[in-house]
Amino acid sequence: MSGLAKEFAKTKLSALPLPPPEPSPRSSEKGDGAVYDDSSSSSSLSSTGTVVPTSSLKPAPAPPVGWSDFFEQELYLDYQTDSLRAQYHVYLTPPSAPDAPLFVCHHGAASSALSFATFALELRKLLPTAGVLSLEARDHGSVVASASSNNAIHDFSLPALTQDALAMIRLTQAKLAWSSLPPLVLVGHSLGGAVLTSVAASFQLGPSVLGYAVLDIVEGSAMDALTSMSALLRSRPSTFPTLQAGIDWHLRSRTLRNPASARASVPSLLIELPSGEWTWRTDLAATQPFWAGWFEGLSRKFLEARGAKLLLLAGTDRLDKELMIGQMQGKFQMHVFPTAGHFIHEDLPAKTAAAVAEFFKRNDRSTLVLPPKVSELLAQGKKV
Repeated sequence: MSGLAKEFAKTKLSALPLPPPEPSPRSSEKGDGAVYDDSSSSSSLSSTGTVVPTSSLKPAPAPPVGWSDFFEQELYLDYQTDSLRAQYHVYLTPPSAPDAPLFVCHHGAASSALSFATFALELRKLLPTAGVLSLEARDHGSVVASASSNNAIHDFSLPALTQDALAMIRLTQAKLAWSSLPPLVLVGHSLGGAVLTSVAASFQLGPSVLGYAVLDIVEGSAMDALTSMSALLRSRPSTFPTLQAGIDWHLRSRTLRNPASARASVPSLLIELPSGEWTWRTDLAATQPFWAGWFEGLSRKFLEARGAKLLLLAGTDRLDKELMIGQMQGKFQMHVFPTAGHFIHEDLPAKTAAAVAEFFKRNDRSTLVLPPKVSELLAQGKKV
């Protein structure tokens, strides 16, 4: 396996599926004295390879912060069919103007909706009337169970996750009593990029989708990395003595490189055990049978789905052949952030927000001024 594949797998693992919706921990636990290095590097490095001796490290970050610092609403959306019963969990700041866009965000596997917390804050600085809807996948904060037995349904296939995302968007529309969807920009990180690309390709949201942005996921490198993911998954700590220790580990291992984002997102990845320790919310190993299906055909769907396309990467070496050809043909817009790790939107939320905001402005249909029709000019007595 190539060095790129190993590197991708190491960074990807710290972002994949966590258990049923419980309120994200909001405690202000004191840290255990751990320290970390928050300097950036040019690639997404493994946790063991980036720990720096404590003599050169900086103080640990401040305690966790809550969702309300970043979003206006936390919603639990109930949904039921003949076969399933679901309670979806999302965070929302609604658009504040009639034609303002709604950015729909979807996290990667074993991450959470709050991975987009600092991104949402930065985006609204640039687009004050825009809305942000951050979705939470099943077993990451949302719960999907059998309608007959009430047992959790552990179907993490791409079609199932795609239908969950579509349901959350439509349920939010109903909850807010929107007669129609606002202009949508879909923003997905890693697995979330595959899910929202699938949403765009389905065209079930119709012309509401202006475009979609995919953050640091490419089919070729993702597929190459799958063989080493299980071993890397086993290398993660299974528990942390405190919530602060979990935040510190994400920073010390350079899984995340931005203390402000780690404070917002990491608490939602963990749940407290009766012993007082903290463990992962999502059983990532349970998703293993579905890993290949998440990324097969992703490049083709990304290039062929309707709407403007944006690809944000931590390095150009992540491009596969199909995307390289598509880029040369001008089929999508691309930005590269070499100082970020795999979690681009968390490591560099302001730069990511700026790229996404500029992408929206380039594709905003409300700013288009169409020339008058010939019939209108003739009616005005003008020559054509």
